[in-house]
Amino acid sequence: MDETPQPRWMIVANVVRWRRYGDGGQELRPGTKAYRGGARVFVVDTYPGTGHEDVTTVGQARNTGHWITIDMPSRHLHTCRARLVHAPAVLRRAEKLGVAAHTEECARERAASLERLAALYRREAHPGIPHPGGCLCHECLSGGPGPVS
Repeated sequence: MDETPQPRWMIVANVVRWRRYGDGGQELRPGTKAYRGGARVFVVDTYPGTGHEDVTTVGQARNTGHWITIDMPSRHLHTCRARLVHAPAVLRRAEKLGVAAHTEECARERAASLERLAALYRREAHPGIPHPGGCLCHECLSGGPGPVS
């Protein structure tokens, strides 16, 4: 009989509702190819120093709702926070990947760091190029640093 894994502290984030895409970031796409905009994902691993901070996430797929594990750029995430995760599907996938468990303090620090880096990478994705008219990207919607003129 398969027993339920023990809860563990993880980083939880949401996928940006809209992201800039295409030549000069002048097009907008909802969410990502794998996740709907606003979807909650669990960050199980990070790859610092890659230039765009890739993260391994577990979440429910856009089209099927099945649990998936994918690597994605952190710039597509926002509202990173530390949470004690109880979801067996997420915990099993994290264990299968061999990811070490975090303490609450470590998870909070990593979530704050990831939030800062994700915002930085979103700003750097299309440097010096103005946002399209009526832009719905995360920075424009959240009242962040705003469009680059």
